[in-house]
Amino acid sequence: MDEKVLVLDIDGTLTNSRKEISPATKRGILETLKRGHKVILASGRPTPGMRRYEKELELEKYGGYLLSFNGGRIVECRSGEIVYQRTLPANVIPGLYAFAKRNGCGLITYFGDKIISAFEPDEYVQLESRINGMEVKVVDDFKEYVDFDINKCLLTAPAERAEIYEKELAAKYGYMLSIYRSEPFFIEIMPQNVDKATSLDRMLETVGLTRENAICCGDGFNDISMIKYAGLGVAMGNAQPAVKDVADYITGTNDEDGLVQVMEEFIWQ
Repeated sequence: MDEKVLVLDIDGTLTNSRKEISPATKRGILETLKRGHKVILASGRPTPGMRRYEKELELEKYGGYLLSFNGGRIVECRSGEIVYQRTLPANVIPGLYAFAKRNGCGLITYFGDKIISAFEPDEYVQLESRINGMEVKVVDDFKEYVDFDINKCLLTAPAERAEIYEKELAAKYGYMLSIYRSEPFFIEIMPQNVDKATSLDRMLETVGLTRENAICCGDGFNDISMIKYAGLGVAMGNAQPAVKDVADYITGTNDEDGLVQVMEEFIWQ
């Protein structure tokens, strides 16, 4: 059997519009695992925000992986071990804080099971809290409070402003950070050369597989790197146009069980 690695973004890919895994998609993924293939959840979410889907898909039992923070951390589900991690340089925090304060952006990072916010949560930070099931803790002095290693920061702003801020931040920090939007209103701030593809490549190497084994499915801007990297790159029917442009295959939407179509076509044959 040609072992496959099914790599799935969560929001807009694995989950439907209600942030749920549909019964058909869940059955399909469990069937894929039972046939001996690997499943990796790859998301911009923090690790705690992925745990409910890890449990639902029994990834601890079958030996799956969580690729969180857009590739900033990889956890093996069976052992709970962090097998790969990259963190932000601490000296960028004051500058990011000043930029967010000057432009009225939200600014958050993560510690344990909490979201750490520099300011009172805007609607996008509140959305991040709901999506991940994590409480927001607003701190008096973000610069002083964040004295621990972090995998990413997230800046938030309305889409039309976020597009401008993304370019401004890339111009200032692009030589040392990876900066891109996962959603029109989420600006991801990551260590340089950290994205889903880079971390996935590192993980596959540790388990003796290659990119040719990987089927990567996604819908957002931060999925482009892994879709281009994969042996088969799949864009959901609801994906951003830029994602569809680089995909090898376009499947149904996340509300049409598009992942089941991928498994039937390319894994179960």
